[in-house]
Amino acid sequence: MNIKQAAATFNLTADTLRYYERVGIIPPIPRNKSGYRDYQTKDLNWVYLVTRLRAAGLSIESLIEFATLSQLRGQQPVEAAQKQVLKDQLAELEIKLAEMQEVKNLLTYKIETYDEHIAQFESGELTAENQEALWQKNFKQQEQYNEKNSIK
Repeated sequence: MNIKQAAATFNLTADTLRYYERVGIIPPIPRNKSGYRDYQTKDLNWVYLVTRLRAAGLSIESLIEFATLSQLRGQQPVEAAQKQVLKDQLAELEIKLAEMQEVKNLLTYKIETYDEHIAQFESGELTAENQEALWQKNFKQQEQYNEKNSIK
């Protein structure tokens, strides 16, 4: 597969693929007889992995470290270090997902109570002085409630 096709497959530009190769995020791509990049399955797997890790927030520096370590395969400490890069990213992603779930729960709560709160404000029952303190609500509990009641 040529660079244009590879780029289109992953919704990237050819310049991005060239950059990834130049800085070492993906291994060097073999060239065909004409000197053009010829992406094979293993190369496309690398591009896919890199795009997914970038989408998950892995830094360019961490990707370079991960790719560099992969070039040194077969050495136990190297493989452990490469695996640790992935574990560290997974831990970061789990924290982000928990934060996003909490925000999702807040938005769900706001949507579900919106009409009621507006009506209470319009009737004077709810004012700026007696409204609930959202920052004190535990939206993690809301998540547990949703799970128990099959609300998504």
